[in-house]
This record gives sequence, C-alpha cells and structure tokens, in this order.
Amino acid sequence: MRARLSDIAQQAEVSEATVSRVLNDRPGVAPETRQAVLTALDVLGYERPARLRKRSAGLVGLVVPELDNPIFPAFAQVIESTLAQSGFTPVLCTQTPGGVTEDEYVEMLLDRQVSGIVFVSGLHADTAANHDRYRALLSRPLPIVMINGYVPDVPAPFVSCDDGEAAELAVAHLVALGHRRIGLITGPDRFVPVRRKVAGWRAAMTRLAGLAESELDGLAELSLFGVEGGEAAAGRLLDRGVTGVVCGSDLMALGAVRAARQRGLSVPSDLSVVGYDDSPLMAFTDPPLTTMRQPVPAMSVAAVRALVDEINGHGAPHSEYLFRPELVVRGSTAVAPARPSGAGRSTPPTLAATA
Repeated sequence: MRARLSDIAQQAEVSEATVSRVLNDRPGVAPETRQAVLTALDVLGYERPARLRKRSAGLVGLVVPELDNPIFPAFAQVIESTLAQSGFTPVLCTQTPGGVTEDEYVEMLLDRQVSGIVFVSGLHADTAANHDRYRALLSRPLPIVMINGYVPDVPAPFVSCDDGEAAELAVAHLVALGHRRIGLITGPDRFVPVRRKVAGWRAAMTRLAGLAESELDGLAELSLFGVEGGEAAAGRLLDRGVTGVVCGSDLMALGAVRAARQRGLSVPSDLSVVGYDDSPLMAFTDPPLTTMRQPVPAMSVAAVRALVDEINGHGAPHSEYLFRPELVVRGSTAVAPARPSGAGRSTPPTLAATA
C-alpha cells in the first residue's frame, strides 16, 4: 500500500514536509522526530523504504493488563516512547478478561521474532502462577524485563515501586492527622505487590498507630481490584469504625469514596482516603485524591534501558530495581473526626466520584 504523507504526518504529529525529509533520508531532522515518523509507518502498516529499514533495531513486545485502570496506559505510553527513541518498534499487547492470554500473546510475539518483551504486572506478579514460562523464554535466549512483581529465581531484570514503603508512608500521613483506626483495602493475597503493601501497612500500624497485631486482622480487607471491590471492602471497614483507609489502587480508593457517600458520610470530614498510583485525572476527582505516586517515567525508562542492554549483549543486572513512591496530598484526607465514621447521616449526598 502506498504511503500517504498526510496520514503519516497525522500519526506522527509532524508536518508533511518533515515526513518527506525522513522518507528521503535527508538531514536536518531530530533523531526522536525521525523515529516517530518511522514508528508511524509501522503502526499504519506501510512498508519502510529500503534505505530506512536498517535503522530499525527490531520489534519489542509490551504486554500489559487491561487498559481500564489508567495506570497501565500511562506505563505503556512512556515505555513505547522510550523504545522508539532507542530504535525499536513497540508491539502493544493488551489483555482483557476472557480475551487473549499472556501466553498466547507471547506465542504471537515469538512468531514475529521480537527482540525482547516487557511485561507489566503480568503473571510474574502472581505467586500462584507457574513462572517456568519466563525461564523458557530466557533459555531461548530472549531478553525480558518485568515491571511490578519480583520472582527471585528468574534471572532477569525487575523494576518495581516499593509497595511496602508506599503503605508505610500512607499510614504515617494519616497518623499525623490523628487517625488510629486505619483500614487497608487492596487486592488478592496471591499477588506480590499486595503482600508487600500488607506487610508495610502492618508494620506501620504497630509502630506508628500503636495497635497490637491482634487488632489488625479486622482492619484489612482483600478484595477484587477496581471500583466495585474498593466499594465493598470500604463498606465492611466502615462498619468497624475506621476513620481512614489506605487503598491498593486509585480505582479502589474511588470505590471507598463512593461507599462513604452512600452512607451519608463526607470525604474527608468523616473518612480520609489514600489511593495508590496517582494515575491520570486523580487530581480532578471530587475530592481530589490523596495518593501514593508510582514514578512511572523513571520506572519505564529503567525497564527499557535494562532490556536494550540485554538485547545488545551488555547484560543488565538480574535483580530488582526498587523505586521510591511519593506521597501526593490532595483533598481526600483531613484531620480525624471526633466520632466514628460508621455513624453515618440520614440523607446521603449525590455521588461525585464514580467508576
């Protein structure tokens, strides 16, 4: 199919003149702009001119979970851009419930002879999954890098946010506001990031909030990831008189806000809520969400650099790179109320934070 300059220019967000200069291999175009044009050719299904094909370092697979959670598109955007700047063409594989599985995507990527694969929050984060699938890839050999989920006996680079520290920082923030009954809402126990958050929360609650270990079991709710899971878990914790909750994701935090409002409670006057991720638009919810920010740009760049080093034979360290989270304080946390949050009011206000 003959390439149309207008289509390529629109996809790459450059002028048609710039596209022409790149296709004719003329000087005067920045490397990142040139790569954006070449990537646009690939995305649109156009064949690169023969003189430019040697510039492509190859395809790299990027396997991410469903895109309903905005943190995953955020990772994908930075990883794809960084790969393109390194001369690689990213191939995005998005999983959906009941759709193509991670293993099926890997087979497709292998058929396309990819140079490597980046996995974001994949089966490597699931302690119940068989991790031999990754050892088989490494034995081919195929370079891989995993984000958020560490498997000590898989010899590959891992990049993670420090989930334990994130939970501790969130608890410390709420304790400083006078909260003591601080609940935890996060996902199923089999996931590595969840276990780390639980451990961090428990450590902070005994050290900072002064609660005994025996008091903590009733303050932790492991639920399904997402708004609905957060809402159900928050309802149970409100019945136990919590005044603050630390959530395993921003979407779960929005569910906690919804649960509070359905009971006629105010966030943050009656219940303080802390999310996790600082995914896009969390500054614009009602109230704006206090959350633990994952350093997505730094993590994504580190993952790509490790993968490129592996592809080029330089051998990145086969260990876990831990990145420090950042507390972002907004309007969903405040001084602890004088009375238990579960008391409620007679007439619930209109819900503003929705899925």
